[in-house]
Amino acid sequence: MARITPLDPLDLGEQKPLLDMMEAAMGFTPSSLLTMAHWPELLSAMGGAFGVILGPGELDPGLKRLISFVTSNAAGCRYCQAHTSHAAQRAGVSAEKIAAAFEFETSPLFSEPERAALRVASRGGMLPNAVKDEDFEDLKRYFNERQIVEIVAAIAIFGFLNRWNDTVATTLEEPPRSFAEQILARHGWDQGKHG
Repeated sequence: MARITPLDPLDLGEQKPLLDMMEAAMGFTPSSLLTMAHWPELLSAMGGAFGVILGPGELDPGLKRLISFVTSNAAGCRYCQAHTSHAAQRAGVSAEKIAAAFEFETSPLFSEPERAALRVASRGGMLPNAVKDEDFEDLKRYFNERQIVEIVAAIAIFGFLNRWNDTVATTLEEPPRSFAEQILARHGWDQGKHG
């Protein structure tokens, strides 16, 4: 059960267009945003950050979602694992590749550039952060500095979201929960406190 009661989207006034935009992009209204809505300025700031970081850029949208998924997996946030895997699927990543993200280092479904990005995502999602200089040197073989900034920004925004949702015990919505139950459960995923 959520530790902070999500606000009703109909009661949000000025914040409603942001939530409508998120619902259109995701297919549902994220409960995490409805808890952030208790502080309207935070919801507005995070909405802007999500739009920039997860929106169009130089990185492939599917890779950006896989980076977010691997980061959330390293942090152990079940809510964000479900969200990011579902978002990866919506961005065109196959269910097989999403499930294989648990073994990205050895799975033939991943290219060397993807492995380099997902390695930094995995190590960047850990506490303490385990990213090494060698990891960045490997990234630089495949990505320019703008793209690397996008990778790090995706890791960082999910660092915030992983802490937010695990601390608040945000209730997981049906679409990402259903996807995670079908695809991630064979790797030990369960909704945990997010039920």
